Amino acid sequence: MQTFRISRAAQLLGVSDDTVRRWIDQGLLPTTDAVPAEIPGDALAARAVQLAEEAQESNHALSSARNRFVGIVTRVQIDGVMAQVDLQSGPHRVVSLMSAEAARELNLEVGSLAAASVKATQVVVEVPKG
Repeated sequence: MQTFRISRAAQLLGVSDDTVRRWIDQGLLPTTDAVPAEIPGDALAARAVQLAEEAQESNHALSSARNRFVGIVTRVQIDGVMAQVDLQSGPHRVVSLMSAEAARELNLEVGSLAAASVKATQVVVEVPKG
């Protein structure tokens, strides 16, 4: 079973190291007997699913898209009839190409809160070499 140190677990969950430590103290994340503390991969995965479900429950719309990224708009570039909108969601940068009309109708500007929903027929999964 793969394990993760606190800093890596925090990075994967999109939270601070202190938050992961609090979750450990509260019993929400177990650790192994290793020093420094390590979190079992299956427990980390379960916590990630729980966080995603909590975020979905706070959503006010139903959708078939399962990949939803809530974040802050960091760039809006409108050129002619098209627009590129960059959204920073935790460590993830999501880029959307849309019509300029849609970007204007949504009043998208740097600093806006937005959510990107992704529904793809193909998803590539990679693992580190080793």
